[in-house]
Amino acid sequence: MAKEATYKAGDFVVYPTHGVGKVQAVEKQEIAGHKLELIVITFDRDRMTLRVPVAKANTSGLRKLSSRRVMDDAMTTLKGRARIKRTMWSRRAQEYEAKINSGDPISIAEVVRDLHRNVGQPDQSFSERQIYEAARDRLASELAAVERTDVEAATVKLETTLTSVPVPAPAAPATPAA
Repeated sequence: MAKEATYKAGDFVVYPTHGVGKVQAVEKQEIAGHKLELIVITFDRDRMTLRVPVAKANTSGLRKLSSRRVMDDAMTTLKGRARIKRTMWSRRAQEYEAKINSGDPISIAEVVRDLHRNVGQPDQSFSERQIYEAARDRLASELAAVERTDVEAATVKLETTLTSVPVPAPAAPATPAA
């Protein structure tokens, strides 16, 4: 017996290869002679509607929004040092795409962190820029849904986090003993 749908109309969900969408309905349809219960999800940004069978929701990677704690961990990941492997770009690009399509906010944050370029480093190829923007937009859309704000504000928050480099505190002068 199939597990009952834990999704209801109005819920925000994450589909790994498309990002954040909104459940419009859970409906029953007959397709090719089979009666299926489908979760109808709309992605406003892509102007797309996706129907996922309830029975396949877990195996397709469909999930509810991340918790506040997971998003905080993703923001912490952004503050870390970029880890760029010394492999060919095509191999790294495949790995980055796989991380983005995993739907995991922390993996996506790693891609954003690794491909972020400051103003002083404008030497980024077109494909690097495309992957960076895809990852940033995907992370920003989930952050916006979790924080109940708009995507533009979430993008600004991500960019601010990326560009804010912690400045080490100055060492206190040694005071001579009296």
